Amino acid sequence: MDPYITLLTGLGLVILGIAWLPMLLRGLPLSLPIFCVLLGLGLFIAPGVSSDPDFIAQSTFIERITELVVIIALLGAGLKLDRPVGWRRWRTTWLLLAVTMPLSIAGIALIGVWTLGLSLPAAILLGAVLAPTDPVLASDIQVGPPQSGGEDEVRFSLTSEAGLNDGLAFPFTHLAIAMAAASAAGITGPGWWTVDWLLNAVLWKLTAGVAIGWAVGRFLGFLVFRLPAQARIADTREGLAALGITLVSYGVAELVHGYGFLAVFVAATTLRHTERSHDYNESLHTFSEQIEKLLMMVVLVLFGGAIAGGLLSALTWQAVLAGLAFLFVVRPVAGLIGLAGTRLPLSERAVIGFFGIRGIGSFYYLAYAVNHTELAEQHLLWAVTGFVVAVSILVHGISVTPVMNRLEVRWRRRDPRQVGTGANPDGVSVRSPMHEPEDGGGRNERVETTERLL
Repeated sequence: MDPYITLLTGLGLVILGIAWLPMLLRGLPLSLPIFCVLLGLGLFIAPGVSSDPDFIAQSTFIERITELVVIIALLGAGLKLDRPVGWRRWRTTWLLLAVTMPLSIAGIALIGVWTLGLSLPAAILLGAVLAPTDPVLASDIQVGPPQSGGEDEVRFSLTSEAGLNDGLAFPFTHLAIAMAAASAAGITGPGWWTVDWLLNAVLWKLTAGVAIGWAVGRFLGFLVFRLPAQARIADTREGLAALGITLVSYGVAELVHGYGFLAVFVAATTLRHTERSHDYNESLHTFSEQIEKLLMMVVLVLFGGAIAGGLLSALTWQAVLAGLAFLFVVRPVAGLIGLAGTRLPLSERAVIGFFGIRGIGSFYYLAYAVNHTELAEQHLLWAVTGFVVAVSILVHGISVTPVMNRLEVRWRRRDPRQVGTGANPDGVSVRSPMHEPEDGGGRNERVETTERLL
């Protein structure tokens, strides 16, 4: 059998699956990511398959393909946010980033040291790997396309958090790498490496990522929307420009040693708010979403194959308990603590805390770290990360639809006038109370009331 022809056939099936499977799986307790992992598991368990994907041995390839998936997902996340950036409007996002995420990293690291016996660098790395909400696999809990409505506080918070928390996970990833390098050199305790980490990995890279993202977003916004009609990109209606926007913003930020993930999301939000109501935003989002789904399916099929090949073989019962604690204790509790200062109902705070979905971004951070430093515990780190991602895909994939339907029923009962997108269990379309229609840049009275509560 010709491997090339087999590859083309498989790719064709994956592309068909992008369009067909969501319709087939609608109403079933089975999400597209769950299906992809099961498909990969089945394909690589089948007799006659010569070799299974090996995330450890092929970590360079895993780093690159997951990097591409994440940056495309970040562009889509930034484009579909209708709400303008602001301290009050994004208050829940800032709380999730400033309180929930550091608490999650600390909690995961402590469990890693006490339960798994990890070294401090490996424990901090595990925290950085597992703390961020994934921008790829969290799409089912995120807001809809631009101008589609339904931007409730739960969906908005998880979408914006997923877009920005990568910029905070990376400094801790670099901290783990720096600590491991210092330990290997026989350096104990803080030293010049700490100063270098603070100045470079924290201050410079964060600042450069935000600045480059804003500058590229403004410049591309001018090219897309502000040039004369015969020259502006928006009039081409080509969604392919989304890929160019992603790569330019990411590449420029990385060239100046900034955080490219952060730059892509900032560029997307800046570009979107250059012309918030222009329908070309939807064209860009649709194209990026299709590419994201294609690459996501490929990675998750490979992930299923990696599980078949023994990715989880280093798991112990302590590691299983630790992984479950990460998902069902650390993140939910940290979410409730972070959002304690808001007046969101407890049910909504609990949902935001629970749906901190782990996924493809976790694979990227771990692959990046093991490609830049030597860690004796890397097999255990891969096993724990793979287990947590697999459980997250399963549990969150099954529970997201009924949980959100229940919330939307409550929103409808609270304010039955708010009718729009989203479906409740009775099939009635409802709009969550945080919907913000486009009305010349203003917000409706309901949104203003909710922001005052927050």
